[in-house]
Amino acid sequence: MDIFKTIVFAIIQGITELFPISSVAHGVLTPYVFHWNLSPEFLKEHFLPYVVMLHLGTAIALLVFFWRDWLELIRSIFNGDAKTNRKVLLLLIVATLPAAIIGLVFEKKLTHLFSSVTSASFFLIINGFFLYFGEKMRNRGTKEIKDLNYGEAVVIGFFQSLALIPGFSRSGSSMTAGFWMGLKHEASAKMAMLLATPVILGASVLELPKIAKSGTHGLLQMSILGGVLSGIFAYISVMILMKWFKRKEINAMRPFAIYCWVVGTVILVSTFF
Repeated sequence: MDIFKTIVFAIIQGITELFPISSVAHGVLTPYVFHWNLSPEFLKEHFLPYVVMLHLGTAIALLVFFWRDWLELIRSIFNGDAKTNRKVLLLLIVATLPAAIIGLVFEKKLTHLFSSVTSASFFLIINGFFLYFGEKMRNRGTKEIKDLNYGEAVVIGFFQSLALIPGFSRSGSSMTAGFWMGLKHEASAKMAMLLATPVILGASVLELPKIAKSGTHGLLQMSILGGVLSGIFAYISVMILMKWFKRKEINAMRPFAIYCWVVGTVILVSTFF
């Protein structure tokens, strides 16, 4: 990965990780669209750690954006009177467990199984239908995160795991499940962003040492550059998203669904010609 490819890939990663349009699918589709001939060795040994470094930039952006929330949640551990924040923290922990367990067991198998351009395009189209009709299936929610019970948090966590299949969005799956559990649009978006942080950080801890030990010339530097750029664009993305879902309680998912349909269909059709 040279500087130009890193810049392009990082910008796309930073935007698509938080917008409900599947960063994993775009990770598969971007080299295809730009006709990048990445070496088989890089794809096999270094691509996943490289992408995880970009994810780390996203996680840092989320921590910076929601730092007040995380500070209050951590303080609740030591403050016996902060029952509401402590419950929210427990809800996030419970909701994180399904994705963490399923990710550890099945991530590589699912990624390798469905990481072709054809399957990523197909599932991106399915993601569009999931976003569009998932929102339509539920009336306008009234709950805040603190109003969830632990069973509902587990359901949201399981749906977050759909992102292991390239084409399904982590944030989109979490938000849609949040709608079904009765959350307001803004609350559902916020929970999806808070949930993404520990999952991404956990994956980073596991994969980053592989970059340092790779011995590939320039890989660490390119990964750091990509992580910084990804973080900047992720911060801008989450700022836009939270404002969008605060204003939109109806049809908020429609533009993202249309995007998934158009991009997925165009690329899927192109694979046959």
